[in-house]
Amino acid sequence: MAGTLILQSNKTQYLTRLLVTLDACLIALMYLVAIHVSHRFTGYSGDFFTRHLVFLLPLVTASAFCLFYFGAYKTLTTPSVTTYFLAIVRGLVGGLIAVLVCIFLLDIEYVSRLVIGVFMLLALSAIVGVRYFLIWWYFKRRVESEINFHKVLVVGTGSRAKRLRDLIEQNTEWGISVVGHLDMDQNLVGDTIDGAKVLGTIEDVHQVLRENVVDEVMVAVPRNMLSSISKIAAACDEEGVELRVMADLFDMGSSRIKMDLFGGVPLVSFAPVSFDDSSLLAKRLFDIVSVLLALPILLPIFAIVAVAIKLDDGGPVFFVQERVGLRKRRFNMYKFRSMIINAEEKIKELEKHNEAEGPNFKMTNDPRVTRVGRFIRKTSIDELPQLINVLAGTMSLVGPRPMSVRDVDLFDKAAQRKRFSVMPGLTCIWQISGRSNLSFDKWLELDLAYIDNWSMELDLRILLKTIPAVLLQKGAV
Repeated sequence: MAGTLILQSNKTQYLTRLLVTLDACLIALMYLVAIHVSHRFTGYSGDFFTRHLVFLLPLVTASAFCLFYFGAYKTLTTPSVTTYFLAIVRGLVGGLIAVLVCIFLLDIEYVSRLVIGVFMLLALSAIVGVRYFLIWWYFKRRVESEINFHKVLVVGTGSRAKRLRDLIEQNTEWGISVVGHLDMDQNLVGDTIDGAKVLGTIEDVHQVLRENVVDEVMVAVPRNMLSSISKIAAACDEEGVELRVMADLFDMGSSRIKMDLFGGVPLVSFAPVSFDDSSLLAKRLFDIVSVLLALPILLPIFAIVAVAIKLDDGGPVFFVQERVGLRKRRFNMYKFRSMIINAEEKIKELEKHNEAEGPNFKMTNDPRVTRVGRFIRKTSIDELPQLINVLAGTMSLVGPRPMSVRDVDLFDKAAQRKRFSVMPGLTCIWQISGRSNLSFDKWLELDLAYIDNWSMELDLRILLKTIPAVLLQKGAV
């Protein structure tokens, strides 16, 4: 079971849906009020209201998406009011920026800054106010009333059951009460486990459910007791009680566990990384938009470098090499050619001079590097054609560097291949931590740290720190 389990009851889901609907209504209402107030105080022409009204639906949609993305609905229990406040601010600002970008791209001539300012002030005050005076007050009152506690019956008494109870009590949003335990061992019946009695064996599940108020049964038994779940499931179905089963059955240390339906059959999925589909989509859109915005600036650089390479030795401008990417699929990676034409053929002659530990190759003053190549490698300009790979979808702006087939064939640890579970990138944590000065083991350690802790915020931080690392030529060869 994931360490961040939150006991999502029907109450929580209902309140979340209520908040989403309420926020959308408040955003729409506050935008209409902002247009009206601005119109009254400035005395603009009669079509002022109509011109701004067309942005109502896009603003509500974009703001709702951004509020969701920045965590305004993730949980009702937050570390502080400030955290919740910042999530709402980011959501509203994100939605507003999305609409303003559309206005810019559509070349719309006029949007009142007063409307934008008044809307932000009103929407922020309204959403925070409603949450504080209505939702939080109601929520707090309901949680503190013991009659509304979520009643849980835990099947199991061992270490897994104890860990389950600890996770529930630490992360639940609503008050919770463990009504008791069930176990296979008859001798444990009547004993107390952390303040809750063992009410019976698994054979007594029907009777225990009939005689007690139980909202949910949670099964925390070892793998050798899984055969008993069918009896518990049947009893829960007959008694109208929800059943949950701890899914950490194989101690795989999986970063993400989820339930899927395949042809009507429920499947438990153990994913090696914690990326979800919406996050991957956001990452992909960010890559595409960033590259397209950068191309007008970079194309002149491309032309100058291409001419310089041609004048240097008359060889091809690009170096194309097969690399290993996502799920070990191979693709052609593009770089500006910085070495002599037959550089790949000469690498075997230079293997004895390899200064790197591990499968990668590094050599100070590599004789294969051309005059232009030394400059473009030092400044990392040689990597710019990989933006073609980013647009093609074989690479991302941020991710573990794609490795050559030669290097991958020299991997000697299974953990090294976890890097293939994500899209390779132009830059990663290694780029801002010493680049070629790092040992292969440290390089791998940083790649795995990136995979295990990925977020869009982490990608942005890496990109921002990559710029000074490249400019200062830190660790470049």
